[in-house]
Parts: sequence; structure tokens; C-alpha cells
Amino acid sequence: MTKVALVTGGTRGIGRAISERLVKDGFKVAANYAGNDEAAGKCAAELGVKAYKWDVGDYDACAEGIARIEKDLGPVDVLVNNAGITRDATLHRMTREQWDDVIRVDLTSAFNLCRLTIEGMRERSYGRIVNISSINGQKGQVGQVNYSAAKAGLIGFTKALAQESAKKGITVNVICPGYIDTEMVAAVPAKVLEGIIATIPVGRLGKAEEMAACVSFLASDSAGFITGATLTANGGQFIAG
Repeated sequence: MTKVALVTGGTRGIGRAISERLVKDGFKVAANYAGNDEAAGKCAAELGVKAYKWDVGDYDACAEGIARIEKDLGPVDVLVNNAGITRDATLHRMTREQWDDVIRVDLTSAFNLCRLTIEGMRERSYGRIVNISSINGQKGQVGQVNYSAAKAGLIGFTKALAQESAKKGITVNVICPGYIDTEMVAAVPAKVLEGIIATIPVGRLGKAEEMAACVSFLASDSAGFITGATLTANGGQFIAG
């Protein structure tokens, strides 16, 4: 039976690349998105995925979204928590709203989606959960106290859930991408981007397709002995011990 994969933030950037790769791997893919209807429609048409619009930071909206996916495609076997936003500011200028928005979308969403799919995975004794963190969740970043906290939280979340789920045939891993050539990074001023690239030993930005390949492996049966792992994919910019 064809397995079902849910990719949050799955119609643009890294998420779209993940959706595309999982389709090629033979999954039925549900691509969640928050607001860009045009990009979602284009993604669905080009990749042959089903796009579902809801706010991943809203538990009730997640429950409704999961119910629609299960009705349309079947139970979720692979969950990729990729959705994320930034609301950058140094702490002494950061508003409570900027903090809350990032924690809700980047971290609480993982609880929402995992909580709503984990029981089914446990019943079926199979599941693959891949959380997308960031290099800045490992090393921190000026102006991103909220984002760094959320992405670091995902790493701890992953390690704990991996231990809880291992005996039920569910693996839980986290990927920490470095700077990837996406729309978000392209919006960075040219001189700033040049400075960033200068700190990456391989001398370039990463590709969304490279992150998708990491997800592809961790979502596969070949990765059944890997759980609770942090896969650092940043071109050597930050080497974790």
C-alpha cells in the first residue's frame, strides 16, 4: 500500500523540494501551506500533490487538516514538520507578538502535528517523523532569539519523542539546514549574502534539493535504525560535536 506523507510548508522553498522528492519516492503527498494560494495551486498542479491550507500553529485547524488528509489519502505515515517563519529583532526591540508568532508556528506546530498523528503511528507500529530545525537553532543568531529558541526546541523535542516512540517502530529525527538558496535567503542584501557565503567552507549556499534528499533518506525504510539523530547540513559552516 502506498504510504502517505504530510509536509508542512510544503508548497514553497525547501518544503516544495521535499514534496517533490517524496512524490518521486512513491509517496502520496499532502502539502500544507498557510497563505500563498497561487504558489500552492502551482505546486499541486506541477507535482501532483494535494495542497491543504491551514495554520499549523492552531491545534484545532491541524486536527481538521489531518482529518481531511486521512479522508482523502489515508493515515499519515510520514510527517515532515517544515513550516516556519521569522520575525527578526534584537531582544531589546522584540515585541511579545514577534516572540509568540515564531514560537507558535516554528515549535508549537510540531507538537500539534505530532500529537495528532502519533497515536495512529503507534497503532500501526510504523512512522517516520522528520523535523526541520536550523543551523541557528544550534549556534544562535543575532536578531533571532525567538527563531533560535524555537529551532533549538525542535532538537530537544525530537530527542525526547524518539525515545518515547522507538519501540513502536517510529523514528524521529531532525535536520538542521544551513543557508539554503531559497526566496527567503535571496531577499538578504547582496553584500550581507556575500559575507554569509564567505563563512561557509564549501563556498556556496545549499540547495533545497539537498535538504530534500536528507528527508528522503530519513523517511525511508533504510533509515529504520536511525532515531533521535540531528543531521547537520550546512556546508561546514557550523560543525556540531
